[in-house]
Parts: sequence; structure tokens; C-alpha cells
Amino acid sequence: MTDMNTKLDIPTRALHLGVAILGTWAWWIGEDAGDYDKPVHPNFTLHEYVGLTFSAVLALRILYGFFGPRALRFSAWVPYTRERWAAVKADVRTLFGLRMPEPAVHRGLNAAVQSVGLLLFTWQAVCGTVLSMVIVPGERAVGWVHTLKELHQQASIWIPTYLALHVGATVLHALTGRQIWKKMAFLE
Repeated sequence: MTDMNTKLDIPTRALHLGVAILGTWAWWIGEDAGDYDKPVHPNFTLHEYVGLTFSAVLALRILYGFFGPRALRFSAWVPYTRERWAAVKADVRTLFGLRMPEPAVHRGLNAAVQSVGLLLFTWQAVCGTVLSMVIVPGERAVGWVHTLKELHQQASIWIPTYLALHVGATVLHALTGRQIWKKMAFLE
């Protein structure tokens, strides 16, 4: 596990920014990608290309989570042990006491939120990649392709909820004098 004094390496920060920017952009323009079934479908095409680029960056992030620096590997921080879940619960209790938990890179609630975000974005990337291979632009999706498309579109709920949680926590930390965002923005 790492603490807030840990200097994050450039690949970690670049991959985080890439996932954040491309994932948010793909979600944002996905709201207009419903023109996939029309003869002219520029919004779908843009969403598809941004989404595939996002999927590639996310794949690199996932590989980095398995083969990157030991302290930043998933095995070192994803909350799947009793001790790590205890840290998540302690942070939640702190929030219920109307206090902000101490910010720690990949520890406690921070690790849980990061894990959920990676799972959510991975789901979207896998669905989107499969859809990019099977949707025929200009035709309506039917059968399992339609079902997968509908599940993929649930991002209109999941992603803004996740972003509100993640960005909201960063803003709350900043308001309490802890400028944790600077780590990821290459300012520390």
C-alpha cells in the first residue's frame, strides 16, 4: 500500500489521465451516438473511435496494474482482503462522522472507488469493443446485439454517478486543504 507521500510515476499518472479524459469523452459523446442506425452516422463513428482509443489506453492501464511497479499493482491495493475491507469500512465510518478520511493512494475507500471505476470502465470498454465489431452502421441492432447495446447505454447512469463520487471526493479533499488532484495533474 502507498500513502500520500508516494510519488506516482509518469506512466501511472498518464494512464490515469488517459482513462479519465477518454472515458469521460466517450461517455459524453455517446449520448449522441444513437444515429448508428441511420445512413449517415457521424456521431456514432466519433463515439466508436474515441471509445476504441479509450479501450486501448484502459488495456494498457490494466496491464500496468498487473506488471507495473509492485506497490501500484492490483494485488497490492484492490480491497479483497479482510484488512483492506477494514480500511474501507473505517473510511466510511469517518465520513458518517462528517469528517474526511485521510487521503491515501490506493488505500481504504480510495482503493474501493478506484476498483469500482476500473470495473465499470472495463465493462464499458469490452461491450463497446464487441459492439464496434458487430454493429452494422445504417441498420438497427437486433437480438443479443441489441441487448448488449442497451447494457452499454446504461453508462448514461453509471458513469456520471461514478464521476460525481470520484471528482466530488477530490473537490472535498481540496476544500479541506488536501490538494490530492495535483498528484495526477503532474503538479507535484
